[in-house]
Amino acid sequence: MMATMLIFWATALALCLLAGIVGVLHLGWWWGRRRLRRLGEAANDGLGTLDAAVFGMMGLLLAFTFTGAASRFEHRRDLITAEVNAISTSWLRLDLLPEPARGEVRDLFRDYLDGRIAAYRNPDLQQAQVQLAEHTSRLQARLWDRLMVGIRESPSLPLAQVVMPPVNEAFDLATTRALATRQHPPMPIYGLLIMLVLISGFFAGLGQAKSARQSRPHMAGFALATALALYLIIDLEYPRRGLIRVDSFDQALVDLRASMQ
Repeated sequence: MMATMLIFWATALALCLLAGIVGVLHLGWWWGRRRLRRLGEAANDGLGTLDAAVFGMMGLLLAFTFTGAASRFEHRRDLITAEVNAISTSWLRLDLLPEPARGEVRDLFRDYLDGRIAAYRNPDLQQAQVQLAEHTSRLQARLWDRLMVGIRESPSLPLAQVVMPPVNEAFDLATTRALATRQHPPMPIYGLLIMLVLISGFFAGLGQAKSARQSRPHMAGFALATALALYLIIDLEYPRRGLIRVDSFDQALVDLRASMQ
């Protein structure tokens, strides 16, 4: 449900921005035509520097926001890979534990991974997410306690140095992934970006004032490219709710769970 809502609101925002850009382009052209009739050819003298400054600010902010969204998207995919590797390593090293601790810890590990997979399959159900997070925390505590008991039952000190680090890393990555889903630019940045886009559109329209008619292909190209860029930024920021997703990487967790026999 939330995924559909995000696509709807992102599309609605992009369409509103598209209409707004076309509107300010026309408004700038209309205003520029009035200035030319009133002030003549000197109406726009000296304004090129200001136009370039605003266009430069818009381009930089758009580029930084897009780059940041793409970087966070890649980081979230890398975290999935890291968690799969940590859980896989932990599972293999559980073979070093003595029985019966080995069997008990393995059962808990299977339940833990089932909970992780379920959490990623239902990212939009807030109440379910809270319950799954609590369940995961309880399983982590039980796993750790039983692991400590199993290690104490073994006289080999290096066992703790071999088994504990990957398990601890797997737990840390679960927390890191949860926090990574909340990392987004502050909303004022999006507000500033939209404002700069509209101001740039107005100045672009003003620059077309010498022409008796605006170039519709240029207007459409500028408006479409800018609105699409903003849509993609929002889509990349929420990779489990939009069109560009990281769900395919979760298959590695499913495959790992299938191998835990």
